[in-house]
Amino acid sequence: MSRTLRDDLGHAVDLPDDGVCRVVSLVPSLTEAVAATTPGALVGATDWCTHPTDIEVTRVRGTKNPDRAAIADLQPDLVIANKEENRELDVSRLRAAGTAVWVTDIETVPQSLASMRRLLVEACGWAAPQWLTEAEEAWSGEVPTSGARVIVPIWRDPWMVVGHPTFTADLLARLGLEVVTAGAVGRYPHADLEQLDAAGADLVLLPDEPYVFTEADGPEAFSRTPTRLVNGRLITWYGPSLIEARQILAAVEASSGDEGSERVRRPVDNSGS
Repeated sequence: MSRTLRDDLGHAVDLPDDGVCRVVSLVPSLTEAVAATTPGALVGATDWCTHPTDIEVTRVRGTKNPDRAAIADLQPDLVIANKEENRELDVSRLRAAGTAVWVTDIETVPQSLASMRRLLVEACGWAAPQWLTEAEEAWSGEVPTSGARVIVPIWRDPWMVVGHPTFTADLLARLGLEVVTAGAVGRYPHADLEQLDAAGADLVLLPDEPYVFTEADGPEAFSRTPTRLVNGRLITWYGPSLIEARQILAAVEASSGDEGSERVRRPVDNSGS
């Protein structure tokens, strides 16, 4: 017996009537979410799925080049994908081979919470996890008036930054941090380094993913704007990390407006990345 539900993109997905028992996740954030909810159901994940750090499942290559044969061999009840992180071609070929694929579409924090509840509770048929309830409570409320203006590079040579509309920009906005791009347009636009440094931002947040910015690689590029290293998982992942992100990143907003032109290079909780 099976039931049919529509994923975030409106695609009809056939699901086991008695709940999902075997999951392959092609999204690091959702791998962590599944592992924190029903760990025994996770049978496959990508090489980029690094949390929890102790998961022992079959690896099915990367988010952009999944091993479809390996996925089929795992006989999953459901493969979890994301519109931004995974290729439509791979999703289409998995479906053509008879594999059920649920695609999420996430650009805001509220969207992420609603999407995960639909996936985990409605689609998979599992009990709502406590971490999801805590995350919903932590991120409830209106978006505050923006305080500090921040630049968030995600790559260098060429430089690319977080733009709009993106999950990261929305998350930071909910902490009172306005993401700016020095005029570059798009979700993850290329940007000129000199223009970024001269944009008058209060702070440059340098994450450790997808580009691994470090103390010796990134801060030296900005001569005018204070910089701070940050755990990329806290600003780009949705899932259990949302609880940790709220607690830790609030310190960025609290201190960024008081730093003026002083150069700041201390990390924001880069442990465990």
